[in-house]
Amino acid sequence: MKRTKIAEILRTEPVNTEILVKGWVKAFRNNQFIALNDGSCAANLQVVLDFENTDPALVERIKFGAAIGARGLLVESQGKGQRVEVKATEIEIFGDCDPEQFPLQPKKQSLEFLREHAHLRFRTNTFAAVFRVRHALAFAIHKFFNDRGFYYLHTPIITASDAEGAGEMFRVTTLPLENMPRTENGDIDFGQDFFKRAANLTVSGQLEGELGALALGDIYTFGPTFRAENSNTTRHLAEFWMIEPEVAFADLTDNMDLAEAMLQYVCQYALEHCADDLKILEERLIEEDKAKPQDQRAPMNLTDKLRFVVENQFQRLTYTEAIDILKNSNPNKKGKFQYPIEGWGADLQSEHERYLVEKHFQKPVILTNYPAAIKAFYMRLDEGCEPGRETVSAMDILFPGIGEIVGGSQREERLSVLTEKMQAMHIPEEELYWYLDTRRFGSCPHAGFGLGFERLVQFVTGMGNIRDVIAFPRYPGSAEF
Repeated sequence: MKRTKIAEILRTEPVNTEILVKGWVKAFRNNQFIALNDGSCAANLQVVLDFENTDPALVERIKFGAAIGARGLLVESQGKGQRVEVKATEIEIFGDCDPEQFPLQPKKQSLEFLREHAHLRFRTNTFAAVFRVRHALAFAIHKFFNDRGFYYLHTPIITASDAEGAGEMFRVTTLPLENMPRTENGDIDFGQDFFKRAANLTVSGQLEGELGALALGDIYTFGPTFRAENSNTTRHLAEFWMIEPEVAFADLTDNMDLAEAMLQYVCQYALEHCADDLKILEERLIEEDKAKPQDQRAPMNLTDKLRFVVENQFQRLTYTEAIDILKNSNPNKKGKFQYPIEGWGADLQSEHERYLVEKHFQKPVILTNYPAAIKAFYMRLDEGCEPGRETVSAMDILFPGIGEIVGGSQREERLSVLTEKMQAMHIPEEELYWYLDTRRFGSCPHAGFGLGFERLVQFVTGMGNIRDVIAFPRYPGSAEF
């Protein structure tokens, strides 16, 4: 008999039919009632054991965490808590689980403990819910762009360019580390390396994505990116996934419209398709909040926060307008900001972004037209700026509880302006000749943005640490599995 997944059983409820289910034991009560879960959904299926006619040695092996199969009749349940159950006629043990040695126990365990046993944490209700939601969000993103005629472009993971200009990149080499070949002046001779030049893991697919957009029109990338930034925070990873659309013949307004539509779409998709998993995660957050002082508790529960994004048009304002609001805000005047806002040119911190979203506007916020000095070289220089206050056509989208979730801009399509900016920022033109060629031959206005996928998953699941929303987190000092 072919196995039937629990999600399908609970969706269709084919009562009075014989079925075969396989999964892991979540609980075993009174030597009779097995709570079985196969990972296909949040809910367990109750399997009722015929204790009197089952080998006692087999019953003894039914422990929390054991992998079993159960064959029997699906019937309406006589007990509370479930509509249907399986009256088992046959039980098979695939894998025993010794409760004395199994690190996980059928009780609440801290996220810190589970990070120490990250290879097993998928088996908990919380992390199973997180990764089912993560899958749904990834699918929703692909569906959103596909339905709008975008092409999915696979940009390189190994690259010679530094799209962000920050220099925090992982080096890729086949040279012998114990005896590096050197040039006459003592530098490493990358001419003897695999690629005949220095190469790194990518920090962004944007620059290559622009090449695709300036021929195919609308493209998006969705792939792994890497930052060799020594940050041990709850918001940073050394390896993470990025969604980066690039759109030809688009300006800053088009870019904002696309990003807002995408975020509302994926949040709505989660509400519609992940209700059971979101309920588990919401209940966890409610319990977590009870232990916190009132002023540190979340202003909204999880599903309300998602509806907040879906149901509210995003507030749009310039960086200059935001600075005026922040400078005159009570937290700034009373010295409650860790980073006081003194004037134009300040680099906004998460506390400022959250104030604008959660306190001032009480809706998602899109900030635009940032100072050119604090933004990347490829962002379009705004025209008509007053001297000393040059801005670029950039945008950041700010969400409750997290701050910046999306960063993007209209790209600088004018060759002369772009090369001037590169020279000012000491970015060698010869290294990016291929990028500059898009401005030499058939250039056009275009725009795009980047969304860190893990930040999105954090927002939707309510998980406080970014290491808890990626299966195998990579951060300073850790590259397990």
